[in-house]
Amino acid sequence: MLQPKYLKYKKRQKGRIKGIATRGILLTKGSDYGLKALEATNISASQIEAIVLTIKRNIKKQGTFKVRIFPDHPITKKPAEVRMGKGKGAPEYYVAKIKPGRMLFELGGVSHDLALESFRLVDAKLQIKTRVVMSKFASF
Repeated sequence: MLQPKYLKYKKRQKGRIKGIATRGILLTKGSDYGLKALEATNISASQIEAIVLTIKRNIKKQGTFKVRIFPDHPITKKPAEVRMGKGKGAPEYYVAKIKPGRMLFELGGVSHDLALESFRLVDAKLQIKTRVVMSKFASF
């Protein structure tokens, strides 16, 4: 399970996802195709791992695959049937906070059809709208 090795604070406030992404919006060097978020959301560590497994199974050791997001925000939960009060619950899982415009995943060195098929499978596992982005050097 993806989670940070060290956190300054074990429990964090919820907050809101406002604005559009200013970092992580372009394809990195060596990547031909990318999947970009069009909506704001939280993506859990288990969703990211399921997506990684899906893409690796689909591209079968060809090309390169990069995950551009990391779940570093803890989500806490109190146990079932516990009375009110007595502080905040323990961290249950971790999420990545995603703003619109953020590049989520990248593929390089694969054919156009294989990249589109991989990202179609990924899109089915995400709860947000996404867009496939191509570099100007990508070949058809």
